[in-house]
Amino acid sequence: MTVNEAIAALVSYAAERGLISGCERVWAVNSVLAVLKLDSFTPPDSVPQAPLHEILDALLDDAAGRGLIDGDSVTCRDMLDTAVMGALTPRPAQVIEKFNSLCAQSPRAATDWYYNFSQDTNYIRRDRIERDVKWRTATEYGELDITINLSKPEKDPRAIAAARDLPAAGYPRCQLCAENEGYAGRLDHPARANHRIVPVTVNGSPWFLQYSPYVYYNEHCIVLNSEHTPMRIDRDCFRKLLDFVRQFPHYFVGSNADLPIVGGSILAHDHFQGGRYTFPMERAPVEHAFTFPGFEDVRCGIVKWPMSVLRLACADPGRLVDLAERVLTRWRSYTDESAVVYAETDGVMHNTITPIARRRGGDYELDLVLRNNLTTPEHPLGLYHPHAELHHIKRENIGLIEVMGLAILPSRLKSELGAVADGLVSGAELRSDPLAAPHADWAEGFAPHYRITAENARDIVRRETGLVFARVLEHAGVFKRTDAGREAFLRFLSAV
Repeated sequence: MTVNEAIAALVSYAAERGLISGCERVWAVNSVLAVLKLDSFTPPDSVPQAPLHEILDALLDDAAGRGLIDGDSVTCRDMLDTAVMGALTPRPAQVIEKFNSLCAQSPRAATDWYYNFSQDTNYIRRDRIERDVKWRTATEYGELDITINLSKPEKDPRAIAAARDLPAAGYPRCQLCAENEGYAGRLDHPARANHRIVPVTVNGSPWFLQYSPYVYYNEHCIVLNSEHTPMRIDRDCFRKLLDFVRQFPHYFVGSNADLPIVGGSILAHDHFQGGRYTFPMERAPVEHAFTFPGFEDVRCGIVKWPMSVLRLACADPGRLVDLAERVLTRWRSYTDESAVVYAETDGVMHNTITPIARRRGGDYELDLVLRNNLTTPEHPLGLYHPHAELHHIKRENIGLIEVMGLAILPSRLKSELGAVADGLVSGAELRSDPLAAPHADWAEGFAPHYRITAENARDIVRRETGLVFARVLEHAGVFKRTDAGREAFLRFLSAV
């Protein structure tokens, strides 16, 4: 594809997707030329049909050939193609007007349009999302969702090295701030020229709605405070979550916990994650009903789940807020030495909650996942965190998404698990293969239980990986699923 053909194809794509009007084609061509530092364009005899990423790759290859970018750097290529798409992305006011107009008719229609728009602008890169590896594994808790994430680009060594020489930057303040909208990006901060956010009012406060560029599940949205303020789980948090699902009843919304180890990666900016997806935890039943005195109108119970989850349901969201605050307040200060639960050690607080809100019919439902970030000499990364024997599969924090039963596993596992499967089929010594070696003890433990063939090896390895994720969640559970653990959980509920 020539440069002229690629530019014509890109402008045609933008018109078909409604990013520009037919009368804006000449302006669009010139806008793209400006970004690419080209000064002429000859319309081709015919406009080629190709996926967006192929069109952009043709433009990037040409730019690299002219020395405009380092063509081998993923970061540099991403910055330029984002700038190109940013030149064709409608202005914020147009996006907000369209979203609000649709929302007045139907919140679902508004989010349907906005999600597709975020993909059409290449803010959500469809071609990368499609590369993610996904499967489900049956466990005693139901089917768990397993993904190996390939859509989020690996850290670029060239960009890391170059970023060392950049002056410290305080703008945007973080990757969630509204300041990212339209930002050109730099070597140490992603380009967001094609990023648009829409304002929403949550519990009377100004917030914004956007989608995650890496969409780990369907319509993976982020709801963010308009101010750069730290995350905090409190009464106001519960009210905001329930108010959001009041306005967008087809979405769930939840918050990471507000402490290190058990929280998300960005604790400095108050935000939630939501979307239109049924997580395994939502499908899990209540296995032990419980009634709190004074809250007989709120259905409560312990969920059959590897982590410690209390589910509250009621038609009146205010009642859920009142009870959730009571649970949180008691949990913050709760210690049960026999269950190895400490509210604090040496002045460091350990107890918090991961809350998730959703609508179920006419009811509001609030799941409260008890979290504790205690560390011990034996488990320096966290007692209620994946233990060392599982780190070959999962070492990172267990945040909101994984709490609900969707594993986000690192991209390295695609090749490593493939090497394990190949080694089990061939009978090779796994420890002699650098890719398979970290998994050798694990693989040798499960292999005798199967008759492994070339046809079933990968399925077996995937199944066992899913079972490891179930153990990861069990490790993260504060009250274990034993008789002693259940008694300890009930002692806490009685203390509430």
